[in-house]
Amino acid sequence: MSERAMRTGLWLVGARGSVATTAAVGLLALRAGVAGPTGCVSELPAFSSVPLPAWDDLVLGGHDIVHTSLEKRAEQLADAGVFSHAVLAAVRGGLAAVDAEIRDGYHPATHTGPQASAGKRLSEDIRSFATRHNLDRVVVVNVSSTEAPTPELPEHADLGLLEAALEDPARAVLPPSSLMAYAALRAGSPYIEFTPSAGISLPALRGLAADLGLPYAGSDGKTGETLLRTVLAPMFTSRALRVRSWSGTNLLGGGDGETLGDPSKVNSKLESKARGLAALLGEQVTAPLHIDNVPDLGETKTAWDNVSFEGFLGARMNLQFTWTGYDSALAAPLVLDLARFTAAAHAAGQSGALSGLAFFFKDPMGSDEHRFAEQTRSLREWAGTL
Repeated sequence: MSERAMRTGLWLVGARGSVATTAAVGLLALRAGVAGPTGCVSELPAFSSVPLPAWDDLVLGGHDIVHTSLEKRAEQLADAGVFSHAVLAAVRGGLAAVDAEIRDGYHPATHTGPQASAGKRLSEDIRSFATRHNLDRVVVVNVSSTEAPTPELPEHADLGLLEAALEDPARAVLPPSSLMAYAALRAGSPYIEFTPSAGISLPALRGLAADLGLPYAGSDGKTGETLLRTVLAPMFTSRALRVRSWSGTNLLGGGDGETLGDPSKVNSKLESKARGLAALLGEQVTAPLHIDNVPDLGETKTAWDNVSFEGFLGARMNLQFTWTGYDSALAAPLVLDLARFTAAAHAAGQSGALSGLAFFFKDPMGSDEHRFAEQTRSLREWAGTL
């Protein structure tokens, strides 16, 4: 595959948030040689023969509803310890160029008129970006704030009904993530849902992707506590140990803590985590999970889990673990990985749900497999087809 064929735009929805900013700093640092690809799965030897875009082939842009500059957000993250001020100093100039490619996003509270007009504007932003930078494709990745669960509506199942409803100025039929997915597809772009929001999960949008021959993947990036669960839960089932309960507590600050402190929005995250655990254990178990906003923690997230399990002759035992880290530093390299793998899949003519990318998600589309070892094997086998 020629170098020209892999020139790829990475369009980030929520482009000035913690994950997107860390991804931008990381990409620029990789190009400048001031950081290595630690955490970037696509750089592992197993994928050395896969025709992925090089770091220099990725061009960044995006949408956001906030106007704090990317440089200012990066300074805040450096102060919080997500990356060093030395790294920031090395890429500061590049951040200004990326910031110049960020356009105003969609917010239902500030938009006037039908959603169709907002969708057209968002779509045109992506098309213009591709033309301006002579890109072969643009991969859209949603890393914006988690939304409240979306009620199913008749329009969500039928594309014709949906597009007619989008012309109605009196109602908003799609949540912002799904309107963004619609705009991405209409721009001819693959779409990645990195959050637990509805995004492209609606049947009408999946049908549109199929009609247009576009790939998509999601949802809810797997970075911390759930990553550990997908490794540990198969251990219990493979050793015929009975898990009686699995309780967890997540403490986090920053923008995520503020967003998930809203009961209407945290439900999407809780449901995503619960589905994965039940699938891993093969049955429903008592699994209370709490997510609490602790502003003092800043960008740090701590997860504590207690697993009660039963062994031979009814012996009762427990496993406890604590995971503390910077979620944006864990998520950002995965965003870069997903852009590279999805670009290669699009170039190879693949469409629909990219089940091989289940490895990256808590609630994977196109796959019922949650066990980490099996997901790893599937990713490698799938990448070998590109």
